[in-house]
Amino acid sequence: MAAAPKDAPKPRIKVPATAKQGEVITIRTLVNHAMESGQRKDQDGNLVPRRILNRFRCEFAGRLVFGCDLETGITANPYLEFRARVSQSGTFRFTWVDDDGSVIAAEERITVT
Repeated sequence: MAAAPKDAPKPRIKVPATAKQGEVITIRTLVNHAMESGQRKDQDGNLVPRRILNRFRCEFAGRLVFGCDLETGITANPYLEFRARVSQSGTFRFTWVDDDGSVIAAEERITVT
């Protein structure tokens, strides 16, 4: 997989800085992406090629917390919200994969007491 271009937007991620052991936390993500469905035509009547974020994964301590495949019906600048139970301090790793193979990645740390 290719890395995202240097001018790729930085995802916005909300993970609580701290949590109690066993607490269920809410994680929110938003990434700027135009999301072209491949069904629209340009000025000359040619189909604009599909270009969407097609996969999202969130991992914690090397284990999948949440993942999904995204399809053409997803909106531009996709927003995802999900919950996770935390039992230890560590780092959440988020990845979005584009149709062209590029990857947008981010990490957020949480401290569990």
